[in-house]
Amino acid sequence: LLQEIMADAGKMSEIVSDCRSAFLSGKTRPLAWRMTQLKSLLKMLDENEAALCEALGKDLRKPKQECISLEIEYLRNDVRGCINNIESWIADYYVEKNIVTMMDTTLIHYDPLGVVLIMGAWNYPLQISLGPLAGAISAGNCVIIKPSELAPATSSIIASLLPRYLDKECFQVVEGGIAETTELLAERFDYILYTGSGHVGRIVREAANKHLTPVTLELGGKSPVYIDSSADMQITARRLLWAKFINLGQTCIAPDYVLCSKEVEGELVESLRSLIGEWYGNDPQKSPNLCRIVNKRNWDRVYNFLKSTKGKVEIGGEADSDDLYIAPTILTGVSEDEPVMQEEIFGPVLPILNVNSVGEAIEFINKREKPLSLYVFSTNKETQNAFKSQTSSGSMVVNDAVVHLSVETLPFGGVGASGMGAYHGKYTFTTFSHQKSVLVRDFSAIGEYLGENRYPPYADWKIKRLGLLLKNRKIPNCISVNLVCFLLGIGFAFAVKLLAESSTFEFLKNM
Repeated sequence: LLQEIMADAGKMSEIVSDCRSAFLSGKTRPLAWRMTQLKSLLKMLDENEAALCEALGKDLRKPKQECISLEIEYLRNDVRGCINNIESWIADYYVEKNIVTMMDTTLIHYDPLGVVLIMGAWNYPLQISLGPLAGAISAGNCVIIKPSELAPATSSIIASLLPRYLDKECFQVVEGGIAETTELLAERFDYILYTGSGHVGRIVREAANKHLTPVTLELGGKSPVYIDSSADMQITARRLLWAKFINLGQTCIAPDYVLCSKEVEGELVESLRSLIGEWYGNDPQKSPNLCRIVNKRNWDRVYNFLKSTKGKVEIGGEADSDDLYIAPTILTGVSEDEPVMQEEIFGPVLPILNVNSVGEAIEFINKREKPLSLYVFSTNKETQNAFKSQTSSGSMVVNDAVVHLSVETLPFGGVGASGMGAYHGKYTFTTFSHQKSVLVRDFSAIGEYLGENRYPPYADWKIKRLGLLLKNRKIPNCISVNLVCFLLGIGFAFAVKLLAESSTFEFLKNM
C-alpha cells in the first residue's frame, strides 16, 4: 500500500511537472495557439454530443433536454464567447495617469498564471469540469482537470476525449477518488478552482495555503426564495418548480426554501400541485423528465430530511432507495430548527416557512450563512430594493430563478460560506490571469522635469510641488481638452526655456 501511495505521488508530481515545462516553453501564450485549442474544444462538444448525453444518463439519468441545455449547450456558449472576445480580452488595457506621469504609458497587461487546477463536481459533471476550462485556455494557462469520481461515466469520457482534441502537453485529466485528490492537492499550482461542498472546500483551501496558491471556491448553501402577494402565482410556480427540480434538486443554486405569508402559501401549494401533475404525471417516478439522486449515501441524506420533519408533506414524499428516487416534495409547517433547515438540501424537497413581512424575511435570511443565490418574486420595487440592499448573497434574481447563469456578462460566485472568487465569461479569463501593472517611461527632458522634485536634497517647496502634481483630481470630461492644451502649453514653455539656455541660442543672439 505504501508503495502504491508513493507511486501515485510520483505520478502526480510528473503530471504537474510536465505541464509546467510546457507552460515555461511559452507555447500557450500566442493568440493563435489559444484560438486553436478553443476551436478544438468546441469541435469536441459538437462531435460527441450523443456520447456525452449517454454518460450523463448513466451517472444521473439526466433527460436529454437537461443534458444538452444545461450542460453541453451551456459549454458551447462559454467557448463561443471566448472565441468571439479573446482578442479584446488579452489586449493591454490603458489606464489614466497623473500630471507627473502624463508623458508615460500606463497599462494593465494580462499574464497567464501558469499551471491551474480545476476540480469538478458530480451534479453537473460536464459543465462544472469543463466550463472554467475555456477561460483558462483563453488566459494562456496549462490546465489539470480533476472530474468527480461520483460521476464515473462522465469522468471517463472527459479523460478519453480531451487528449484527442487538445494539446496533450498542456491539458491533463486526473481521475480517481480521495487518495488521488489528496496527492494532487499536495502539488503546487498557480491557481485552484473548486466546486463542491464547504467541507471539502476547506480542505482545498488548507492545501492551497501551503503554497500560497489563490483559489476560487464555489460552495453553494441554502438559497432562499421570498414570494409576496403581488407576484403572478401561476408564473411564479412554473419558474420556481423548474428551478427546484431540474437535476432532481441537485443544483448548487437551486431554491432551497420558501418564505411567504400563510395566504401566499396556500395559493402557491395548489399551483405547484397542479404543475407537478401536468409536468411529471400521476406517477412522477415513471416520468422521463426527472433525474435520480447520484448515489445511496446522498439518497439516505435527503430521505432523512423527510423522516425527521415536523412539518406536513403537502405534495410528494414517495421514495424508492433501489431506484435512487425521491418524489418532488413540498413541505409546510416546517420549523427553522429541524434538520431540513440546517444544511443545503440538494435534493427534490422544498420546505415552505411563513413570515409576516419583508422585514421578517430579511431578518430570517441574515441570521444564517450567506447564500450562493437569493430569489425574490414580487412586483413591488421597494421590496425588490430592500432585498438587494439589506441582504448579502452571491447573486440575486427577481421574479425568476437559476436563469442568471445564462448571462455570461454576470460573474458567478459566492460570498462568505457560499464561496469566494467568481468566474463566467470574461470573469473566468480574469480569474486565471494576473493583471500586471506596467509603466513605460522614456528619457525625455519634459518627463524628467516633471519628476525631478523627488530627488534630494529635499525641501519644503518640493513637498508642496509634488503634492500639487500628484493630487488626485476629479476632472470633468468637458474640460479634458482644455487640460490637454494647458499641459501642452507647459511643455512648450519648458521647451522654450531649454532653448533659451542652450549655447545655440546664445550663438544666434550674437549674430
